Amino acid sequence: MQEEQPTPSRRPIMRLLEQLGRKGTLRILWELRDGLPQSFRALRVSTDDMSPSVMNDRLKELRAGGVVELVDAGYVLTESGGELVKRLTPLNHWANRWFEAPGPN
Repeated sequence: MQEEQPTPSRRPIMRLLEQLGRKGTLRILWELRDGLPQSFRALRVSTDDMSPSVMNDRLKELRAGGVVELVDAGYVLTESGGELVKRLTPLNHWANRWFEAPGPN
């Protein structure tokens, strides 16, 4: 039985957050953040052996969205993908502070 996909939002920010929330998407982006190309196999290893089918689906989605591209040496962020990761970095800093703060997280 195939999982029913939610109706995509018409708001760009919601569409972006829906995509980023899909299993493995943020991890792939994070592993490509240094700008060095990674082969499918190397990317799987750096993502703790993500399922090949999930990784393939996410890479297809990220390529279709213009965030990741496949070059001779492997997968890399596009200019747009690099900008996205750059904008996620402050959120990562906030999350680190939030995680280490006392209280229920």
